[in-house]
Amino acid sequence: MLGLMMDTPLLLSSILRHAATYHADVEIVSRTVEGPIHRYTYADLERRSKALAQALDRLGSAPGDRIGTLAWNGYRHLELYYGISCSGRVCHTINPRLFHDQIAFIIAQAEDGILFADLTFLPILESLADRLTGMKAVVILTDAAHMPTSATLPDLVCYETLIASEFAGSEWPRLDENTACSLCYTSGTTGDPKGVLYSHRSSVLHAMTVCWPDVLGLSANDAIAPIVPMFHVNAWGLPYAAAMVGAKLVLPGPNLDAASLHALFEMERVTMTAGVPTVWLGLLNWMEAQDQSFTSLARVVIGGSACPPVMIERFEQKGVMVRQLWGMTETSPIGLTAALLPKHESLSAVERLHLRAKQGRPIYGMEFRITGADGAPVARDGQSFGDLMVRGAWVAAAYYGHPPSSAHTEGWFGTGDVVTMDRDGFVQIVDRTKDVVKSGGEWISSIELENIALTHPAVQEAAVVAKPSEQWGERPILVVQLKAGSSLTRDDMLDHYAEKISKWSIPDDIIIVDKLPHTATGKLSKKDIRKIVLDAESR
Repeated sequence: MLGLMMDTPLLLSSILRHAATYHADVEIVSRTVEGPIHRYTYADLERRSKALAQALDRLGSAPGDRIGTLAWNGYRHLELYYGISCSGRVCHTINPRLFHDQIAFIIAQAEDGILFADLTFLPILESLADRLTGMKAVVILTDAAHMPTSATLPDLVCYETLIASEFAGSEWPRLDENTACSLCYTSGTTGDPKGVLYSHRSSVLHAMTVCWPDVLGLSANDAIAPIVPMFHVNAWGLPYAAAMVGAKLVLPGPNLDAASLHALFEMERVTMTAGVPTVWLGLLNWMEAQDQSFTSLARVVIGGSACPPVMIERFEQKGVMVRQLWGMTETSPIGLTAALLPKHESLSAVERLHLRAKQGRPIYGMEFRITGADGAPVARDGQSFGDLMVRGAWVAAAYYGHPPSSAHTEGWFGTGDVVTMDRDGFVQIVDRTKDVVKSGGEWISSIELENIALTHPAVQEAAVVAKPSEQWGERPILVVQLKAGSSLTRDDMLDHYAEKISKWSIPDDIIIVDKLPHTATGKLSKKDIRKIVLDAESR
């Protein structure tokens, strides 16, 4: 027997319609590429998104077509999110921090028919000009007064001119909820980038889950500033979730330096923000140097890579609660959040910090299992470790343009993380499979060593990688970037590790660099750091 309920598909257009109807006057604030602050409302967002959809029709774009974007977090990019996807097309967000050859590769594989780009990224477009000749249009996200001229791209289209004369009164089409809505490629650290194709259903379910109290705890009372970029993993679902609850949305544009972020947070009374550790490290260091504080910020969400406990403590000293999350492009991305349970209130502050520094426990809609080298389940005792596997309603079943990969085993996706899990489901990432140091038959967690290094007052950022060892197989080496005016010796670091970790786990040596390399998504680039270690060894 089937239930007698309405068959209403889960579509992104339902989120936008809800926001425009019941939160019509709530502000969306953007710092623009051109400079000024732009303000409008959810009602304006829906009107202009519909005009964009009409413009795409006029350009000859059909349902299912992939439309590329090269843009910062701003109101026009938000219109692309909704105007493209709600009309049945696929919004393909492109990470401008990838190598140009990688950008060209994913544009070609996605078969983007139209490309939208912020003014900032005109040099990227010009470098790819010979590969964009098949496009129906290349559109610059600006107004007529700021339109650039380009000898290599003479037929650039102005976004504001494109949508100005369009009719915005039509209704969104009723799509199958499994229709593709957006496409995001991995950063390609182990080969060519791979595309993850999200559906309306998966994106709506993910956005609903993001709002829950034990996930990001969003409400209409919030002013939300996604610092995680809209060009990667849909800004962790926040452009959808903020509209779903009717929260004020504050978009930073291209100004991601600490001073600009702090000024925007204060001016717009931001209560919640989200981003990767590298961004928050820069903000905290700047605030410390400038003796600044927060007057409205209540919580910050940290993901993308492991958050060191010292970062949680530094935020809390400023009255800001930190929630760590875990996810990846293939999981839309949120799968774990480090929200404590009632029984943890009786723990000491140190014990609670230890739990909150873990990647978190599973949220409803996601299932996890941990397997050993033999494929058998690993005990959930918080000590035994194995490979993290995941499945759920917003987990990729395959990569775009590829058959189901070897990463999928009997319906489970292998994340590449080596983890432990306790009885309550709290997951601790010991390492990435390719980053763990195996010394004398024992595994050493590079993340644990990095977290200890970051508690030293001279260290700004730290990374640990393996160096080949004839005797032990591998040994850990610490690579650090120091704070301005600080110094550090090998003996200083050995003393700092003493009594904090077993002696055989302490890094053999320390290498000091001017700046640690990062990937296109803001994570430490272990591949480049290994090269630094090997180059130092050969000298």
